[in-house]
Amino acid sequence: MFTGLIEAVCDVKAVALAGGSEGGSLAVDLGGLAQECRLGDSIAVSGVCLTVTRLQGSTATFAVSPETLAKSALASLRPASKVNIERAMKASDRFGGHIVQGHVDGVGTVRSVKTLGQFAEVEFAVDRELLDQMVHKGSVAVDGVSLTIAGLGAGGFRVAAIPETLNRTTLGSAYEGRRVNIEVDVLVKIVRRQLEVLLPAQQPLTVERLRQMGF
Repeated sequence: MFTGLIEAVCDVKAVALAGGSEGGSLAVDLGGLAQECRLGDSIAVSGVCLTVTRLQGSTATFAVSPETLAKSALASLRPASKVNIERAMKASDRFGGHIVQGHVDGVGTVRSVKTLGQFAEVEFAVDRELLDQMVHKGSVAVDGVSLTIAGLGAGGFRVAAIPETLNRTTLGSAYEGRRVNIEVDVLVKIVRRQLEVLLPAQQPLTVERLRQMGF
């Protein structure tokens, strides 16, 4: 489990992502973080939980499954691409951010970036299926970064990023059209699933339906 608080932005060293049913591998230079890493460790790479299969110096290699490639934006990575890195949370750690599983729900696209002094307002376009699992002022992970949803609109949502987030994550280099990994709040997913079981099939669950029910 992760918290969405990024530890470092690291460089991709090698990419072998064939796509389709073959999957592939991804090598990332973890820098100083590699000193405390071991084979089999879980690490969130731009929000995607991957397992370390090889360590050589500061470079960690991860196996990437076909399912991961289908659900995430990892296939668009190239050598020298920047990725957000967060190691799995220790049981003794202070809990910041929100519960992030590293199980990406889908891919979104940066729709716009508006600079507001040292701050920025970033808008993302996502599929309706993802949007229906988001709530205003709720949490969302974008490329592994824990963010608060500042607004919901037709086909997308926006966040307000503080300077610390912009300086310490890849969100600071976001540009229009960039593909990003999206993980919605697991608590919302659990509530949604339970209500889908309880509600009649002819009344699909939407954000508006949740509001009507008092959520």
